Amino acid sequence: MAAPSSLASSHLSRLADLRRAGVAAAAAAAPAHPQQLRLGCSRRRAQRVVAMAGSGKFFVGGNWKCNGTKDSVSKLVTELNAATLEPDVDVVVAPPFIYIDQVKNSLTDRIEVSAQNVWIGKGGAYTGEISAEQLVDIGCQWVILGHSERRHVIGEDDQFIGKKAAYALSQNVKVIACIGELLEEREAGKTFDVCFKQMKAFADSITNWADVVIAYEPVWAIGTGKVATPEQAQEVHAAVRDWLKTNVSPEVASGIRIIYGGSVNAANCAELAKKEDIDGFLVGGASLKGPDFATIINSVTSKKVAA
Repeated sequence: MAAPSSLASSHLSRLADLRRAGVAAAAAAAPAHPQQLRLGCSRRRAQRVVAMAGSGKFFVGGNWKCNGTKDSVSKLVTELNAATLEPDVDVVVAPPFIYIDQVKNSLTDRIEVSAQNVWIGKGGAYTGEISAEQLVDIGCQWVILGHSERRHVIGEDDQFIGKKAAYALSQNVKVIACIGELLEEREAGKTFDVCFKQMKAFADSITNWADVVIAYEPVWAIGTGKVATPEQAQEVHAAVRDWLKTNVSPEVASGIRIIYGGSVNAANCAELAKKEDIDGFLVGGASLKGPDFATIINSVTSKKVAA
């Protein structure tokens, strides 16, 4: 799918060419990462790929996906408004488009609102799409991009997603950038290859990482009840942070938040939160239950204890 012609300026083209050249050179010089990650617990101790972890505030997002009615959304908002939440956590919820305005008008300002998708450029003759300008107009601060359901069900490719992210950021819409591998890719030992390829597409388009959160969501764990072990998740998060250090900058690698998604719930969040490079969560089904979502938000206390 091609981007609108308005995005294809010579300036952006030159910038993308320069970035691609830089990333390719850095990747060629970088040492290879270990490839074999298994679905079960690793028999070896998960290696720290890089000593640093994210320095940003803990982040928890709730992706409501294509769920809800006016009544159920109202009930969920009431539960969230009544919840006691740890103060040092950034919290975002992503309702379906048609309920964003309802949520914005009734949800506490403590929680920000995200869209689940956005068009690649300025609005116009793109039936069914929503522009970044429209999100800004209704006070929507975030958008989720690259989610596996958009990649593998809708058919969005890496480059299209990267360009979406760049345009959203240019309009001051912050981005939750999703990456993750299929089960067969993990079993084939391609987890890092897949995640780095998806990361490169974002890096080819993004110049401002200050308003980006990366969400690692192994596709085999989304909505299946299977969860990556804390060690598996930590290993990938650390590898992604190391990739950013090599291919973008040490400053971006240190400051960016890398969150985990994939059947996160109130029972498993505390153990995951203890891992050094897990800076929060992107939550699916459990975010539709106010008390459970609050428990996941408050799992930041486990990270404090682990630290």
